[in-house]
Order: sequence, then structure tokens, then C-alpha cells
Amino acid sequence: MDLPQQGYRATKPRARAAPPTADSVLFDDTSSAAPAMNSQGYYTPGYNMAGPPNDMQGGAGPNNMFADPMANAAMMYGSSLANTGKDMVNKEISKFMSVNKLKYFFAVDTRYVLKKLMILMFPYTHQDWEVRYHRDTPLPPRQDVNAPDLYIPMMAFITYILLAGMALGIQKRFSPEVLGLCASTALVWVIIEVLVMLLSLYLLTVHSDLSTFDLIAYSGYKYVGMIFTVLCGLLFGSDGYYVALAWSSCALMFFLVRSLKMKIIPSTDSMGTGSSAKPQFRLYITVVIAVFQPIIIYWLTSHLVR
Repeated sequence: MDLPQQGYRATKPRARAAPPTADSVLFDDTSSAAPAMNSQGYYTPGYNMAGPPNDMQGGAGPNNMFADPMANAAMMYGSSLANTGKDMVNKEISKFMSVNKLKYFFAVDTRYVLKKLMILMFPYTHQDWEVRYHRDTPLPPRQDVNAPDLYIPMMAFITYILLAGMALGIQKRFSPEVLGLCASTALVWVIIEVLVMLLSLYLLTVHSDLSTFDLIAYSGYKYVGMIFTVLCGLLFGSDGYYVALAWSSCALMFFLVRSLKMKIIPSTDSMGTGSSAKPQFRLYITVVIAVFQPIIIYWLTSHLVR
């Protein structure tokens, strides 16, 4: 019996697929290589998140390394060797320069710097020149304006070099070589002056409280007067230069004589420990040190003013 074809569609029976076998796996099992992640980006529970065990790493883990007695002994020996080397370096440095003593000369504040600059330029009005002590230790500069410091000499030296470069540039004579020559000459003069003072104190066997840093500080105060002299020369010409040179030289000599007098002349007489140098010789050293300052100032500033 033939059925009408309108409203019906002939269908072909579908064959069912055979169940999968062990040989026909569509995807490899990667659960042992990396943990699976769900659709929200989290790891699915049930997977091992830890790394491979220590036996699979060949025993090279950090716990095994620190548990090795030979490794511990080597680390302890290396640490002790480094500490010994550090102590030796600090000991050698302390022979030439004490860090704590160097910090003392930079213990300044703004009030001290302003008062010290006024004393350097107008020392005639200052009355008390004695350095104060606390339990046989001199007070730091920020607590005693008479204490020497290295901050002002260092900053004055840098300012002098910059001012010398500006003066040479105004005169169309600037060059890096000339500026380097000015800096090296000023530094060499300080070294020579300090060495001469140390040699004089040694030859005359003057036992004083002056250290090498003290001598460097007193020798470096001349740069304040040199800055004042060069500025006056640039602003007022040669006449202003010579007037400023005379003023700064006299002020510096007066300052050095009054400051060094408190440290050199009564050095050991009051203590009774003995010093073969007579007081007049010690006063002579102080005066000579002060007299040489104007010569050095003129030598280092005359070529900057024309």
C-alpha cells in the first residue's frame, strides 16, 4: 500500500557507534602532568598541587643542603673569614683616620656656621676664646663656637673653586685645565702648611691638644677670606681687592693667634708633664703660622683679579 508523500519524510535508520576501546582513545590523559582547571579558573580539587618528591629531585633541595654538616662547616668558616677581614680593614683605616673623630668636626648647625663666619670676619669683637670641655672631652662645634670644624673649610674650598671659575670666565680665560690647576694648587698649599706645622711642633717637642684634623681646620679657614677678597676684586676692581685682602689677612691672623694660643701655649705647663719648648718658642710658632696666611691668600687670589 502506497502512502501519500505529502506531510511525511522518509528517514534512514542510524547506526549506533561502538563503545570505545583501549586502543581508540581520543585524548591523552594529562592529569598526571598538570592539574585541571574548571571554567572559573580555579584548580579542581583532588589533584596534587605539590611538586615532585625529594627523591625525584636527586636530593638537591635546600633542606638537604643545610642538613649537610660539610656545607654548614663551610658556611661558618666563610662567615668567620669575612668578619675577620672586615675587622682588619677597619683596624687599618682607624690607624690613619678615626671615623668617630671625623664626625665630631662635622657636628655643626646653622647657628654655629653663622656665628663662626662672623668671628672669622670680625674677630676683634669676640672675647671668650677658650674651648669648653665636658668630662675631658671637647664639646662639639654646635655647642661651642670656639671648637674647630671641617664643614666651613670644606664648603669654603668648594665655593672658592666655583668663584675662581666664574672669575676666569668673566676674563675670558676659563678652561678646565686652568680651573683644575687652581683647585690642585689650593689643596697642595693646605697639605704643605699642615705638614710644616706638624714638623715644627715635632722639632720643638711641643705637646699640645692639636690633632691633624685641628690643623686642617685652622688652615682651611683662610678660604673664607679668599672668597671675600675675590668678590671685592670682581665688584670694585683692584682697589677693592687690596682693601679686602688687608682686612681678611689681619682678621685671619688675629683669629689664628687667639685660637692657637689657647691650645699651644698652655699645653703642658698646667699639667706638669713637661715640654722642652719654652713658651716664647711656642708663641713664635703661632705667630709664624698666622703670618704666612696673607702670603698664601695673595698667592692664590691675585691671578683671579685684574
